Amino acid sequence: MGTTATSKSRVTAGLSIARKAQNAVMGSLILLATLLVVAPLILIFVYLIREGLGAINLDFFTKVPAPEGETGGGLLNAIAGSLSMLAMASVFGVLIGLAGGIFLAEYPRHPLMPTIRLVSDVLSGIPAIVMGLVAYGLIVLNFGFSGFAGAVALGFLMIPIVVRTTEEVLKLVPQTVREAGLSLGLPQWLVTLRIVLPAAAGGIITGVMLALARVAGEAAPLLFTAFGNPNVNLDPTKPMSALPLEIYRGATSAYDENQRMAKAGALLLIVLIFVTSLLARRFSRKI
Repeated sequence: MGTTATSKSRVTAGLSIARKAQNAVMGSLILLATLLVVAPLILIFVYLIREGLGAINLDFFTKVPAPEGETGGGLLNAIAGSLSMLAMASVFGVLIGLAGGIFLAEYPRHPLMPTIRLVSDVLSGIPAIVMGLVAYGLIVLNFGFSGFAGAVALGFLMIPIVVRTTEEVLKLVPQTVREAGLSLGLPQWLVTLRIVLPAAAGGIITGVMLALARVAGEAAPLLFTAFGNPNVNLDPTKPMSALPLEIYRGATSAYDENQRMAKAGALLLIVLIFVTSLLARRFSRKI
């Protein structure tokens, strides 16, 4: 009996050592994979801090770009233009995306459901530059370059993200919540509006913020639509600048000062996206 017990204890100890070794190896591989994914982002962020932080001052937020090759100036026109177009794109993209997500989650047996899902899936796979060309054909060719055209292009990019997020979040709301509202005699649309949507508000806000973070750095669709403007312009019917546009033009400039300003703009854009992502995570924890 003593020999058998000793043998079992040795086998158990050997298995424990093997499990610990396997756990250590897998943990090391996971850590290595994480570092490989995060390292490029860290390197880019460090590079932008080193090259562009010196250009961020009060003038950067209060002045328009200086003439080509001259020192000074800022990106007030780009900051104001980005905020304006993102606000307009949110009105367009969030309303349509929210309606589509509600329809897919709350009316799964409707005959139009497969068509709407297909359209949403196709939109999510279309490159941003193609969205810019669509907005160019619909708006620019008829009314000229404008901030509104840029907002429409960005709104197209936001729609599938908001649709998918809204649909998945609404599916997380227990069916008993809907049944409780219906048992009180409320119509389904009122149950969705007054009960289901408030219960999923945190997740929907998360999806909207992620969509904003996704489109905030897009330059390609704005080249065909907003076009850019060296001055501060808040009129949506006229050409409007944006941070991605100024970053693109500064980065392709032959002057060091313009390149330095572009790096500062890229740093500001990354910080804004990072803050938006943090806010999205904060709201997602309330689901």
